[in-house]
Amino acid sequence: MSNELIINSTREGSRIALLKDKRLVEFHQDGGGQTFNVGDIYLGSVKKVVQGLNAAFIDLGYEKDAFLHYLDLGPQVQSLNKFTKLTLAKKLNSTRLAGFKTEPDINKLGKMSQVLTKGQKILVQVVKEPISTKGPRLSCELSLAGRYLVMVPFSNTVNVSKKITDANERKRLQRLISSIKPEGFGVIIRTVATGKDVKELDTDLRNLVERWDEGMKMLPKAKVRDKVIGEMNRANSILRDVLNESFDSIQVDDKDLFQEIKTFVKNIAPDKEKILKHYTGKAKIFEATGVEKQMKTSFGQSVSMLNGGYIIIEHTEALHVIDVNSGNKSNKEDNQEDTALKVNLDAAEEIARQLRLRDMGGIIVVDFIDMRRIENKKKLYAKMKEAMKDDRSKHTILPLSKFGLMEITRQRVRPELSITTKEVCPTCSGTGKISASIQVADQVENTIKYFFESQNEKRITVALHPYLYTYFTAGVFSRRVKWFFKYFRWVNMVEDSSKALTEFEVLNSQGEPIQI
Repeated sequence: MSNELIINSTREGSRIALLKDKRLVEFHQDGGGQTFNVGDIYLGSVKKVVQGLNAAFIDLGYEKDAFLHYLDLGPQVQSLNKFTKLTLAKKLNSTRLAGFKTEPDINKLGKMSQVLTKGQKILVQVVKEPISTKGPRLSCELSLAGRYLVMVPFSNTVNVSKKITDANERKRLQRLISSIKPEGFGVIIRTVATGKDVKELDTDLRNLVERWDEGMKMLPKAKVRDKVIGEMNRANSILRDVLNESFDSIQVDDKDLFQEIKTFVKNIAPDKEKILKHYTGKAKIFEATGVEKQMKTSFGQSVSMLNGGYIIIEHTEALHVIDVNSGNKSNKEDNQEDTALKVNLDAAEEIARQLRLRDMGGIIVVDFIDMRRIENKKKLYAKMKEAMKDDRSKHTILPLSKFGLMEITRQRVRPELSITTKEVCPTCSGTGKISASIQVADQVENTIKYFFESQNEKRITVALHPYLYTYFTAGVFSRRVKWFFKYFRWVNMVEDSSKALTEFEVLNSQGEPIQI
């Protein structure tokens, strides 16, 4: 099994694709501008306290106020508030918590008005990004995630992931971390820490303490709405969470981002530095690796499966509904029960992939093809659990109901990813009327003539649909060769299947789009 990470840098940010055995399983967009990423810590201001909800709305600078429930304050919120107040007033000489006198835990059944007041400044962490009409969801139980450890301020406990089942390993890790952790900080040991030596764990812990120190040094100068500690960019956070022995390739097409990721990989996994490559090919990286094509075929309402059959995905405000259909597979098995089982098992694998790919959260109801045998229903339930074991989001899967429905809940921390897979007709632009699109070849030639003769461009690149690319480059004496003899300048042409048949783009020698 191989894992690849493909990173495409664009003007709007970066696009990140995670491939498992050449199949796209995760896709992320790390856009520019102000975003509220899970893990970011902000200095907010209490906008209002709502008694009926036992919650508060916090001003972080987003168009909708962020939501903070009483149960998300955490038991040590009074200690956090005290520390924040003293730091803002510049009355603390250290960013560390050693010797800091903590406050008593708050009552679990208390009221928000007993803890927060309107206008109060408070440190909060984003636990759910803005979704639909809702603002970010917040917590005051701050935590900083590393590769092997999660550091929790204002706590002194050391907890081990439940997925580490070996009793001796649990004791070893707990004893080791207890001996090196700084005072005033708790630590959660992640599953990937299994078998790691003290040097690697200590380095990870030092990096987390350093991030805390840097953020707290900024706090005295911070204003309301300022980000105090930012989560690392999406590419690095994915590498932090999933980089393991099965990774065999990381490709980046941007030089600056390549250097940034190289430094990060060198720090967390020096042995993996050799698999990082700077892509310099002529074709776009997503085109060359087949990611663009997979995206176009994976995000539609109807998704075909490799061995026949297909699934239909519908979204509502309350939940997601997935319907499984046998398609052309209905005649391939001996009987209806075997056909249903085979299609359902294939569908379970594709559904698990789609949930990760689209980052679908909340309640998902799957209508599998009806099966009568109890053992087949158990096989399907086991297959679904197996297919979703690599999903990093928290999830719960229930067995098939008597109606043949499977209910799944999956943690929703960011908006569901939606990519448009329906294209406006390139000939009529959706009007239903045909224009003179046959002239597109002439438009390309006239554009090239304009830039060479009127603008005196020395070198240009034209990105266009593969059909047009073939039209201009096929043959020994192609149209492109004729342009060379006419203008004594070579036109670089690039295939781009994301463009419609009548679309093309001209780039200058720096790779920047130019227009007439």
